[in-house]
Amino acid sequence: MGAIFQSLGRTVLAGIVLLVILLLALGGMPNEFASLIWLHVISGVMWIGLLWYFNFVQIPSMPKIPDEQKPAISKVIAPTALFWFRWAALATVLTGLLVAGRSGYLIPALTFQSKALMAIGIGMWLALIMAFNVWFIIWPNQKKALGIVVVEAAEKAKAARMAMLTSRLNTMLSIPMLFCMVAQRYAGA
Repeated sequence: MGAIFQSLGRTVLAGIVLLVILLLALGGMPNEFASLIWLHVISGVMWIGLLWYFNFVQIPSMPKIPDEQKPAISKVIAPTALFWFRWAALATVLTGLLVAGRSGYLIPALTFQSKALMAIGIGMWLALIMAFNVWFIIWPNQKKALGIVVVEAAEKAKAARMAMLTSRLNTMLSIPMLFCMVAQRYAGA
């Protein structure tokens, strides 16, 4: 058992095997659509989980970390977390758009054509804004703040602040976005 948990790859594979066993015990494998929804949820959990990690754990903890230990965060942990963060954002948006398109409500929800789809439409727009922020504001500024892109000290500090403030905006938007995504199930659509 220890060999499984000592490797992230083996741990994830074991989780997938466990899921397959559970699904077979419950009567069969999910269809393509159910699998797509599952991928949307998994990528969304990773995206918002990392967003909340940055805002509830990493950012508040940085002032408490001794200066000589900060490179462990800025050179190792943050770049890796940001890699998974931005790709999880993209995966969440793409799988969400596929789910909405396959369900026939993509355009009506995004254009607010139907009151019954208002919650999911608002949630989708919030998620699109958040994903835009991840790729076009947070990530470019984090590259400067972490020294991946070399800039002057003043620009580095400005980039770090912009990345943090935009991440906080996304944290704020994540609360109504998550509510809208879940509330749609009960909105009558």
